[in-house]
Amino acid sequence: MYIFKKVLFIFLILLITNCNENGNSLNLTVYNSELDILENLNNGVLVLDIVTNVGVDALYGIEYGGGYIFHFDEQSNTLIVATDYSQIGNIPWGDTFPLDTSSIIGSGDVNTQQIVDGNLNDNSLIGFEHGNDNYAFKIVNDLDHNNFNDWFIPSRDSMTSIYNNLHSMGLGNFSENIIYWSSTKIGYDPYVMGFNFDSWGGEPFLGSCASPNGIMIARKIN
Repeated sequence: MYIFKKVLFIFLILLITNCNENGNSLNLTVYNSELDILENLNNGVLVLDIVTNVGVDALYGIEYGGGYIFHFDEQSNTLIVATDYSQIGNIPWGDTFPLDTSSIIGSGDVNTQQIVDGNLNDNSLIGFEHGNDNYAFKIVNDLDHNNFNDWFIPSRDSMTSIYNNLHSMGLGNFSENIIYWSSTKIGYDPYVMGFNFDSWGGEPFLGSCASPNGIMIARKIN
């Protein structure tokens, strides 16, 4: 009988602990100020709910979903994260051919797919054929990294946001010793970017498809 009463008492305590003052079950998907931002995210709290309580800047630099948060789209409730993937070395662009891709934040997934699709064509008459699948956009399009397989190479404006919201604040894991590809291209000329404060200053600039560069990868989290 004593053991039964003790078990019953523990059960009642647990029941009370998991209820709020109105007698309703605690909803973990509602922002909880007693938890940190990552814990709220992992509980499924809407990002907009978190931003309403702590502001968007508090999200930047948090390691989540395989990368570091650098952007939040309020309309779609979408986060974008990015991380360095330069450990594979400098990688070629791929086929050289005329193509315009978007510069806006969040367009990197479409850009990456457009470039991969363009490489499937015979571009020998209007440019240069790389000749195999060992090029930046195909590698990233097929990539499974940090348990995610929906990576892309970020656009020009995303690169600027990554620099401003992460690297310039001492956040993220980006190298200052290399040039990174972006997925934004005008005609034959792609935008590239360096993160070295002294030499490049965090501004995208037009590069050359003929020069292999480092890879930074990004993904969206809805």
